[in-house]
Amino acid sequence: MDFGRPEADREETMRFRPCIDIHNGKVKQIVGGSLEDAGDRARENFVAEQGAGFFAELYRKDGLEGGHVILLNPQGSPYYEEDKRQAAEALSVWPGGLQAGGGICPENAEEFLEMGASHVIVTSYVFRDGRICEERLDRMVRAVGRERLVLDLSCRKRDGVYYVVTDRWQKFTDEPLTAELLSHLAGSCAEFLIHGADVEGKAAGAEEELLKLLGSYRGNPVTYAGGIGTYGDLMKMRTLCRDRVDVTIGSALDLFGGPMEYRKILKLLK
Repeated sequence: MDFGRPEADREETMRFRPCIDIHNGKVKQIVGGSLEDAGDRARENFVAEQGAGFFAELYRKDGLEGGHVILLNPQGSPYYEEDKRQAAEALSVWPGGLQAGGGICPENAEEFLEMGASHVIVTSYVFRDGRICEERLDRMVRAVGRERLVLDLSCRKRDGVYYVVTDRWQKFTDEPLTAELLSHLAGSCAEFLIHGADVEGKAAGAEEELLKLLGSYRGNPVTYAGGIGTYGDLMKMRTLCRDRVDVTIGSALDLFGGPMEYRKILKLLK
């Protein structure tokens, strides 16, 4: 299992990272930023008939390591335990092949690793009062080890600047997403996951300025998600990020009711 290659050893070729997003106990694709804790509501693009294990088995057969299983309901939601059950099913189907995120903290991270997650994905926990909290970050690293930690620095644009957002992409932090921030945090994690939250789930084109920024970073592996809706978008992304950033495609994928063929993407990127 590749837990994050040093810059000198990294092969600069974009890889496809699959996803399994779980909301209200169902595998779904939603519009980014539409999640509401009150009433567990979200604007849905697609609700799968199959459970999370079905998609995990598909990704396992195709050897797509490093995909993401994300629990979208918060702890305390009446749906959280069903989300977790679905996540456990996916992780048991392919132990070591998928990462897990959604409400991860030092107290529950080991549980997800024991379920079979290769890494845990963390966002909100490592922030306090709008800034990275080094104490919390250190606690997270001590809990799971740098090599099994992915930092989710998903962002939204405000006044022309991309800021990291937390709490299901609802809350702006005071941390602008920059190559300097990535370099600062690289020693505390194995990878970064970054959603362009303003375009997530809309399949109307990626955040081009953000992709240029991510392409300028040379360090830990980075995965981008958000807005990829056509093969043209995918090829443009490869150019903008200089083939240095991996990609997740959700709502636009035919597995989730979209126009982009899963098998064709494998041929293009695997």
